[in-house]
Amino acid sequence: MGFGGISIWQLLIILAIVLVLFGTKRLRNLGGDLGSAVKGFKKAMGDEEKKKPEEPQKLEQADDKVIEGEAVKEQDKEKK
Repeated sequence: MGFGGISIWQLLIILAIVLVLFGTKRLRNLGGDLGSAVKGFKKAMGDEEKKKPEEPQKLEQADDKVIEGEAVKEQDKEKK
């Protein structure tokens, strides 16, 4: 019985090599960092769902004409 052609013994050997190369402290830190990242991602997704933007309000006009122009600040008007 294995995982995609890999037996349990091969997985144990790979795990032992990883532990020797990285050490338990580094793996523990890596696991904590990964857990924090996943927790932050879930929180961000939950916040995004809570603040869904409302439907933009459409301005209705009596006639269907498009008004074009340029927005100018009051300060710019005074300078001219």
